[in-house]
Amino acid sequence: MSSQPNNRYSGIAIALHWVMAVLMLGNIVLIWIVDELPDERVRLAIDTHKSIGITVLGLFILRLLWRLGHRPPALDELAPWERLAAKLGHIGLYALLLAMPLSGWLHDSAWKDAATHPMSLFGMVPWPRIGFIMDLEPALKEQLHALFGDMHELLADGFYVLFALHVLGALKHQFVDRQKLLQRMWF
Repeated sequence: MSSQPNNRYSGIAIALHWVMAVLMLGNIVLIWIVDELPDERVRLAIDTHKSIGITVLGLFILRLLWRLGHRPPALDELAPWERLAAKLGHIGLYALLLAMPLSGWLHDSAWKDAATHPMSLFGMVPWPRIGFIMDLEPALKEQLHALFGDMHELLADGFYVLFALHVLGALKHQFVDRQKLLQRMWF
């Protein structure tokens, strides 16, 4: 594993972090406002939400592969309990960045109208649904659609909490403790 000089993340890790953060924030805003949109914009908003989710899944896989080969900077300036909290928080965020798009994809694949409404990434690249889910009998698909939708929302709620703790922790260390941790993940 390689490590970064000057206690900083690599440029690729920084870029992946911020691109994913912007995409996730955009997706959160998009799904929060979807019910306020005029009817003719709802389908576009939902399709864009799906496209961003699949993009986040792809970027997450790239980020995980990058992370496996590149050790993050040490958190020597933190107390042991803070290092543990940071590690657990990052594990939780990583788990949610994998589980949320997958649960959304499962939810979409179980949608009763999935077969008649093909999915594409940003209206350009055809994207498959999960075949074994689509092949289930309609009543079971409807149950799974509800289950996966509830799961997706529950995971999103967990993400909101961990994301808020992540941001608050970074701000606390930067501005209260004066530890300059933000510079490690900034360009």
